[in-house]
Amino acid sequence: MASGTPPFDPGPLTEPVDRADVRAFTADLRRRGALRTRWVSGLVLTLIGVGIVLFAFPSLLALTFTLNSGRNTVNPVSIFFVLFLVAVIALVVVLIVRAFRGKAERRFRLDRFARANGLEWRGDVDDPHLPGMIFSEGHTREASDVVSGYRPRFVEVANYRYKTGSGKSETTHKWGYVALRLDTPLPHIVLDAVGNNGLFGASNLPITFTRGQRLGLEGDFDTHFALYCPEGYERDALYLFTPDVMARFVDNAAALDVEIVDDWLFLYARRDLSTLDPRTWEWLFTTVAAIEEKVAQWARWRDERLPAAPSSVGAAAPLLTPPPAGVAPQGRRLKRGVSWVAVAFGFVIVAYWIVSIVSDVVSR
Repeated sequence: MASGTPPFDPGPLTEPVDRADVRAFTADLRRRGALRTRWVSGLVLTLIGVGIVLFAFPSLLALTFTLNSGRNTVNPVSIFFVLFLVAVIALVVVLIVRAFRGKAERRFRLDRFARANGLEWRGDVDDPHLPGMIFSEGHTREASDVVSGYRPRFVEVANYRYKTGSGKSETTHKWGYVALRLDTPLPHIVLDAVGNNGLFGASNLPITFTRGQRLGLEGDFDTHFALYCPEGYERDALYLFTPDVMARFVDNAAALDVEIVDDWLFLYARRDLSTLDPRTWEWLFTTVAAIEEKVAQWARWRDERLPAAPSSVGAAAPLLTPPPAGVAPQGRRLKRGVSWVAVAFGFVIVAYWIVSIVSDVVSR
């Protein structure tokens, strides 16, 4: 994904694989405890369920004899029913085996792809400890098919899931993300991509920010992104997002939402990014390389709101000492707001509820 790494090689994503190699790779993962146990448990439970059904066949056949007026014969309908049930169970078993085989082959391909491109496939990670906005939402958080690189800076590509609600109202939220480690902490800045917004222009991000933190930028940047920065940090945002940096984001990441928080930069998509699709990876490699080249210049930024480090060389020296790396408290997190679309939807629900009650009272 950067200089010093091997040329982009998508071959392992699509080339034929030897099933023996896949089985050996899976066995090695199991020995190292790197294979998610719930898949194994799910397979065992499924096979147990199928075994129970198969064990029940004699009882089912005995029942069909009993239902035929006490005669020791089985009518064609009973035979068809039993054969149909057998076919359904066989189909379920085949689909389960293919699903597990496909999962194993996917892991094998991503691992080989990562190795061929100077990266590392890390599998699944529960509740990743990252400061981005999507990582603190909901429950049952998991990153899957995590692929990481370490030169010239840490970069990670993964798919991510979390759930909100419970029971029948439980919802699974699906994301893909790219995480880049920066050289220094920066103010909390969000670029909400306009092109992936929902109905009535509503943001697809899980968090809404107050409008007072919206910063308009020159050129056509605002037609691609809505930029949010903490109040009082407008000049800092302009220092970071110079016209050449803005052009890189417009040209390479206009379909992605961007968040800068602490010493991380995140790119978000509402779809899987760690896939077996070579075109997706080629796009990600190009995007990360283009952004890395520009964000390196952000390492010089310092927050003037932080006091300079103390010096022992005289009273005048601190005036010439730059502030230390870091961000003042007021710039570390954006203030959250309320989505007007959610408010409008809630108003409609309440209005419908009131009208229903009034209509019911009148009808009585």
